[in-house]
Amino acid sequence: MTYDVSAVRAQFPALAAGTAHFDGPGGTQTPQPVIDAVANALSRPLSNRGHLLAGERNADSLVVEARRAMADLLGAEPSGIVFGRSATQLVYDLSRILATTWSPGDEVVVTRLDHDSNIRPWIQAAERVGATVRRADFDPETGELTSDHIRAVLSDRTRLVAVTAASNLIGTRPPIAEISRLVHDAGALLHVDGVHHTAHSAVDVEELGADFFVCSPYKFLGPHHGVLTARPELLETLRPDKLLPSSDAVPERFELGTLPYELLAGTRAAVDFLAGLDAGASGTRRRRLTASFAALEEHEETLRTRLDKGLSSLNGIRVHSRAADRTPTLLLTFPGRSTTDAYRFLAERGVHAPSGSFYAVEASRRLGLGDTGGLRVGLAPYSNGEDADRLVAGLSEFLGG
Repeated sequence: MTYDVSAVRAQFPALAAGTAHFDGPGGTQTPQPVIDAVANALSRPLSNRGHLLAGERNADSLVVEARRAMADLLGAEPSGIVFGRSATQLVYDLSRILATTWSPGDEVVVTRLDHDSNIRPWIQAAERVGATVRRADFDPETGELTSDHIRAVLSDRTRLVAVTAASNLIGTRPPIAEISRLVHDAGALLHVDGVHHTAHSAVDVEELGADFFVCSPYKFLGPHHGVLTARPELLETLRPDKLLPSSDAVPERFELGTLPYELLAGTRAAVDFLAGLDAGASGTRRRRLTASFAALEEHEETLRTRLDKGLSSLNGIRVHSRAADRTPTLLLTFPGRSTTDAYRFLAERGVHAPSGSFYAVEASRRLGLGDTGGLRVGLAPYSNGEDADRLVAGLSEFLGG
């Protein structure tokens, strides 16, 4: 297992500006191969998908290859990969489709740990059909959301449970496989928000037991759009609204209008880039992805430990990311000081660690932080020790040494 962060960083033109980026949870920087893939797709003949002219074949190939790449990344089937404008859009679409199968008295479970895109669409869909919404709590002291938290709100009327695989605010990774068994024993479906999780860990949707799983390529070095995966046979049972002449095949029936071919080219390139993070990995793309994510997790864990040690030496910081299993994402507050002031102070020194609740407003409120949230520090594949040291030094200066 090898991880050469210097070689990784050399592939990111944006890093030449000198900023230490800790804003990855909101969207990563883009490596040159992804940029090139987008440009190459646009520079070749391109038209609506088909098999006769070069432009038609190019478009079709871009879609097919992107589905294969995302299937390899998620441990899914290519025919179960659905592309959309964003993860939020895909969840809204799915919630409206599934709500047509719910009745008054049915129950939908959401959690207080989640990003609002995995809360509000389900609440609004349930309200429209008279279904009941139940909320699973999490422990604000530890940041843990356990299977017991989910068990407490399940019943024989539960139709769907929506839960995150990793909190975008504090990094907590709930035990999704355990939760899946509980949900399926109750006869319900499980929708997993994998947007934050997919950027840091190898994903196998079958092992997780997720019926639906969403993610966003721009959180893992790719372009801005969303991806949903589900078993093709499950997708076959769902009937979305669609235009009369548009395809009724799965997964195309869920993709409204012409797909962004150039972004799909970039997504395939991002997956290939991730598969190469471990230079010594070999075999299929799926095998190389698994090895590369293992190397990435070790790298990020080393940096997180370095950050933890540096932050612990400072007075006046409260760390809200405490779960035993979590991504390398920290939420910080400074009693008596504004996190927005800290964000601006760091930005003036070329360190980007943004402040806010980052759409995880329910989690922020449960932590006692209101809608303000905190200063979020997120690691990415290009983060290095110098970045970590610059952050700690900047916060030390902000806090007065």
